[in-house]
Formats: sequence, C-alpha cells, structure tokens
Amino acid sequence: MSTSSTDEVGVGVKPSAPTRTANAYPNYVHPEVLNAQANDVFWCLVALRIANALTLATFFQPDEYFQSLDPAWSIVFGKDSGAWITWEWQNQLRSSLHPLLFASVYYPASILSAVIDLSPPLRAELLIAAPKVAQAFLAASTDYITWRLSERLYGRSSSIAWATLLLTVLSPWQWFFSTRTFSNNLETTLTIFAIYFWPWQWSSDRLENDVTDSNGLRISQENGRSSDELTKLRRALLLAACACFIRPTNGLMWACIVASTLHKATTREIATLIRESAICGATIFTLEILLDRWYYGLWAFPPFRFVYYNVAQSISVFYGTSRMDYYLTEGLPLVLTTALPFAIAGVWQTLQLTGEGSPPNLPGSEAKKVKIAQGTLRALAVVACALPTSLSLLSHKEVRFISPILPVLHILAAKPFASFYDPFPTPKIGWRKMLLFITVLLNILIAGYTGYVHQRGVLDAIHFLRREHQQVLYDIAIREEPSVSASPNITVGFFMPCHSTPWRSLLVHPTIKGWALTCEPPLDIPLSERHLYVDEADEFYQNPELWLDNHMEPMGDVYEDRRKSKIDLGHRRPWPTYVVFFEQLEPVMQNTGAARHYSQSWRGFNTHWHDDWRRQGDVIVWRKHAEQE
Repeated sequence: MSTSSTDEVGVGVKPSAPTRTANAYPNYVHPEVLNAQANDVFWCLVALRIANALTLATFFQPDEYFQSLDPAWSIVFGKDSGAWITWEWQNQLRSSLHPLLFASVYYPASILSAVIDLSPPLRAELLIAAPKVAQAFLAASTDYITWRLSERLYGRSSSIAWATLLLTVLSPWQWFFSTRTFSNNLETTLTIFAIYFWPWQWSSDRLENDVTDSNGLRISQENGRSSDELTKLRRALLLAACACFIRPTNGLMWACIVASTLHKATTREIATLIRESAICGATIFTLEILLDRWYYGLWAFPPFRFVYYNVAQSISVFYGTSRMDYYLTEGLPLVLTTALPFAIAGVWQTLQLTGEGSPPNLPGSEAKKVKIAQGTLRALAVVACALPTSLSLLSHKEVRFISPILPVLHILAAKPFASFYDPFPTPKIGWRKMLLFITVLLNILIAGYTGYVHQRGVLDAIHFLRREHQQVLYDIAIREEPSVSASPNITVGFFMPCHSTPWRSLLVHPTIKGWALTCEPPLDIPLSERHLYVDEADEFYQNPELWLDNHMEPMGDVYEDRRKSKIDLGHRRPWPTYVVFFEQLEPVMQNTGAARHYSQSWRGFNTHWHDDWRRQGDVIVWRKHAEQE
C-alpha cells in the first residue's frame, strides 16, 4: 500500500481507485533519477523562457518599462541619460528593490560592452536583451517551483504534477506576460517560492505520530532536521516581506495563509511564527528603508505612500475604473483561458474537503502527508478566492493584479484536468484526446497572436527610430568626425496617448531626444474638483488642431515672420525631426500646416482592434524634410 498512497496526497481519492486513473502512483524511480529529471526540467524551462522573452514582440502596458527599466536605467547611466521617471518615482510611491534588480543587470552588461568594444548597434541589442534574460530566469523559476510544489502535494513524478507543469508551460497568459518586467511578475515569483517554503504542517490537525524537534515544533517528513524547518520558515518570511514591500496588496494573500496557520498551530509554533515574522520583517524593513534612502535621497516609506495616494486619495481611479465583477468575468478568464473550467472545478472540489479523519488503509506517515496536503490545498483555494474578491472592492482594477494566484490556480486545476484526460497525457477516449489536442493548439494560437501580432507596431516604431539613429552614427563614423557627440541629436515627438511606447530602455542612445504627451494625475487638486482636471493627452485629443496651433512652433515662412516680429514662442515646442502617431490621427496631421514639411518615413501594423479609439490602426512615423532640419 505504501507504493500507491503518495500520489493521492491531498486529493481525497481512496486506495481502491483503479491503478490507471490520473491519481495512480507511478512505478518506483530512484530519488537520484528524479533529482536529475528535476534538473533537466529546470534548464528546459530556462531555455523556453529565454526564447519567450527574446522573441516577444508586442506591447502590453507601460509599467513594463516605466516602473522598472527606466528607473533602473537612470540608476546605472545617470539622471541625464534620458530615462523617463514618472510621477510615482518622483513622489516615492515605489520600492527601489525592483529597479535595483535590473540595475544589477544593466551595469555588468554596460561594462561588458565597453570591455569588448561593442559597436553602438550591438551594445544597444545587449542592453535590450539583458533584462529580458534576467526576467526569463525569474519566469522559469516560477514555473519550476510551481511544478515542485505540485509534486509535494500530489506525489513526486505523479500525473497530476505533470499536468500542473503542462498547464503552466502552455498557458497563453504566462507566455504573453511572465517574461515581461512587471513588478507583478517579481511578486509572483517571490510569493510562490514563499508558499513552497512555508511550514504547512503547522496548518494541519495534530496527529499522534507527529514528529517534533526539541522545541516542540512539528517537522515535515521531507527532512527531520529542525534547523532546516526553521531555515525554510525564515526563507518564506523574507520572501513574503519582499513581495509585500514591492506590491503592498500581496499582504492580502499572506493574511489568509497566516490565519490558516495560526488556526491549527500549537502555542509554541505560534510564538515561533510571531518571533520569526518580527525578525524577518524588521530585516526587510531596514533593508528597504536604507535602499530607498539611497535611491530617493531622502527618508521615505513607499508602501505607505502607495496606499495613501492610490487608496486614501483615490489617485488610481484617475487611470480607470472597472465593474465590481471585473475579476470574475474578465480577469480570471484572461489569465486562465482554457484552464478556467478546470480551475473552477479544482477550487470547488478542494473547498469541499472537510479534512476530518485520515484516509483508510494508509500507514501513519502517509496519512500525515495526506492531511498536510489537504490542508495546504484548502488554504491555497481560500487564497485564490480571497485575493480577487478583496481587490474587487477597489475601483481601479487590472488583470495583472491577480497574476500572483495563477500558479496556485494551476495547481488546483491540475487534478480535474488530469482526471478529465485520464490516463494523462494520452486519454483513452477518442473525443477527449481530440479535445486535448484542440486545447493545446488553441493555447498556442492565443499566445502567438498576443505575443507577436497584437500591439506590435509601437515596439517596431521604437526599434525603427533607434536603428535610424544608429545609421546616422555609422555615417558620422565613416566620415571620420572627431567624435560621435559632435553629431546633432535627433528629436522625436509622440502625438499619442501617454506612455503608448517604451522609452529609454528601447531607444537606448541618449542622443535620441524625445518628448510625449503626458497624463500626470491631479495630486494637489481636492477630490471635489478633480472632475474638472484635464491632463495634457486628454486636452490634445479634445481638439488636436487647436492644441497644435497653441503648443507647437509655426513652421516655414510663418515661423520666420513671427520670429522677425519678436513674438514670444518660448512656451511652444519646436517641431521634432520625427513625429509618431496612430493611424486614427492621420487625417488631422495631414490637415496641419506642418504636413508639407514632413513625409512618411515608416508605417507599421499595430493591431486589428483596440478598446481605446485613440490607439486604433497602424503606427506612423513622419520625418522632417532635410531642408527643415
């Protein structure tokens, strides 16, 4: 019986189930073979996510760049490097931990490019690829530890654990999102690792055969050394604290996990948890305070300011509101796609587990594993329900806010998924085999469209501008100019909704000077008057022609006449070398007086559809005629 019980951990299946079900325990495999297999899986995941990161060609949301890469760029290359530092960083709302991670990647990449004397184009490609590769390692680590946690809960090398890995690898959302440099992805990685290290045996009922250390703390059966358990607890707490500092809303998940642990923990375990939480929390707090003091140049506590501005001052509402049911009707379907029905079934089945008694005919040690796994799965199911429910109370909602629970949902979805396609991964029933094939194909198509088609034009435009400038640098070099710095800077103006494109992390060269329409929030305006506030981008789109007349310098003869008459043009922007805009704005731009001084230099497909009418159609780049520069 001991050879058939491990795979049933936490799933509530009786030993009398047929041996070929999704829960059947595999034939014995030596632990060293399993360890080698796990090592192979990890490096395959790393290779997959690096390919994922380096080939991804679409734009999702500006925070991918403006809340991580541009601040990191500023740290390494200086405040005059052209990085765009948004209002959140100017008002100390963000933890410096996240950009410091990518600064630690940019710095050696920059040193390497200097040591081996890379050309400007190759240096640019290296600096663009470096953070992508770093994020790919984080994404692969998330995939790997999700699979290992599933093995712990369902049995090592079990079909359900492999189903978890398949759901993770073939997730369109993971392909589209996990290798992007969002703070939500770092939060997800830190959270799933912390869950993996958490002492889940403290969250289960006490049994007669519990093994305790000299301090009366229950130890997991995976190792019998109390020092290891304490080390794992400290790892979990340190990781959880980092996740909460980076994304304060992560505390909602840990409130649920800690509550489930305190409910079943012994007095000594509760005391240990409180003591270690205080020590680890104080450690990360001190580190955070010191790093933020260094980064901002003043004493600041970003988590407090984040909550104050976004919740108490409702600044987040300025960037959009959603219905109360957004996460239920849109968020979860987007992150789960074809795994949604299995996740619903998995959460429901797990919450039905009462946890009373032990499975029959199991040795004491195996029964204990079952109890711990069942308790762990119930706690994770509660977390998966609690986070979107809690976030639904906030007006501002984004799908990426619930991404930290996706690994948990994949673990919960794996059992019904493997059971439905029994025996997994080659079901006997023909129509289910065909359905599995169609599901895999559909996931690949969704990942392909979102990762390589939808909203690719805004990235292609930035790559075009960078390469155009690199050609200028090359032309100067072959003309044997005294220095590249002697070349005239090119200027770029973006007539687009704010933050529609990446910035310095893809433009790279500081000699590309750019500006764009802004959308700074009304920080100093009372709540009662905020409905009257209009940011620069909204003002532009209310009447583009009027805005251009009022904010851009006249060109050609008109400009010469006004210059000679000494009319003050100080508040107006000069027309840049390049202007970039969406196809929706093309008729307006063609009717402006500036149109005769520009010609189309590049045009690229962006998207077949967009929910923002201002971003519809191709992306267009105009270049000023040579005689006007």
